[in-house]
Amino acid sequence: MSETSKASVTFVTVDSEDAGQRLDNFLLKMLKGVPKSHVYRIVRSGEIRVNKGRVDVTYRLIEGDVLRIPPVRVAEKAPVPATVSNAAELVQIPIVFEDDALIVLNKPSGMAVHGGSGISFGVIELLRAQRPQAKFLELVHRLDRDTSGLLLVAKKRSALVKLHEVLRDNHRIDKRYLALVQGVWPNPRSHIKFKLLKYELPDGERRVKVHSDGLTSHTTVNLKQVWPGKASLVECELKTGRTHQIRVHLSESGHPILGDDKYGEASVNKAFSREGLKRMFLHAWRLCVDHPLTGVRMELEAPLPPELQSYIDKLNAQGKS
Repeated sequence: MSETSKASVTFVTVDSEDAGQRLDNFLLKMLKGVPKSHVYRIVRSGEIRVNKGRVDVTYRLIEGDVLRIPPVRVAEKAPVPATVSNAAELVQIPIVFEDDALIVLNKPSGMAVHGGSGISFGVIELLRAQRPQAKFLELVHRLDRDTSGLLLVAKKRSALVKLHEVLRDNHRIDKRYLALVQGVWPNPRSHIKFKLLKYELPDGERRVKVHSDGLTSHTTVNLKQVWPGKASLVECELKTGRTHQIRVHLSESGHPILGDDKYGEASVNKAFSREGLKRMFLHAWRLCVDHPLTGVRMELEAPLPPELQSYIDKLNAQGKS
C-alpha cells in the first residue's frame, strides 16, 4: 500500500455524533492505515492533545473537545483532515446568517481565522475550499484562535469596504463577549481604559501589554453572575478593537479570563481544567450592526457553546448543593 506523509498539524472539533467515543477508537477510525501501536504511542507521548492537554487513550470524547493531531503517515486515501481540501469535507462551521453580501459564522474555539505562523489553514481558507465557485470571500475582522463566536465574512468587496468603515467608528457597531473571570468582579458596570502596546516574545509569539506608548483602548464590563470566592461571568462591550484587548483589560484589572494561557494564571487555569473547563472562556455572543448594503440593523446572537454552557451549569449546581 502506498503511503504519504501529511505535512502539518490539524485540529478537529468533536461533534455530537462522535461524543462519547473512547479517544483510541476515534483515532483508529480517523487514521485508517496507521498501526494501533503507533496511535497509542503518539497519545502517550503527548503528540495527540485534547483541549491542549495530555489525555489517556481511554478518555471519552465530549462534544466541543478540540483534538490536536500531528502529521502522521497514513494510507493514501485515509480521511485525515491535515490539508484544507480534506478538512473542508469534514469540518462544517455553523452559519448564523447569510445573504448575497455577507456570511456570519459561529467560529469554534481552537480554530484560527486564517493560516500562518505554523498553521496551514484557518476558517477563511476552509470556507474558500468549501465554496470554490465563490468569487470573493474575505474576513471582515478577526477573533483569537481560542475565542469562539460570531465572525463576519464579506462576499462582496463593497460590503467589505463598508464594514471596515463601520469598524473604524465603534459607535456604529455593538460587539459583546461573554467571559468567565477569576474571582468576584467588583462592580455592576465598569469602564476599563488602558493604553495597549503590541510586542513579541523571543520565539516570535505576539503579546500585548499596558504601556504609555500604546494605543488607547476602552472596554465596558457588565457583571452578569457571581459564584462567591470562585468566579464571575461578565459581558464585555468593545468600544475599541485592539489586539487581545478584552484579555489584557480583564487580566490587568486583577480578574483574568479562566483558561487564558497568555494572560491568565497557570495554576488557577489548571485547577479549573481539572473541574472541566478545558478552554479559554471567551465567546463573542452578540453583534449588532447595520447591514453594509441595505442599512437595515442586524441583531445577531450565538449562544454559549455546549462546553462553556455545561461548565456554567456545573457552577450553578455546585452553588445549590
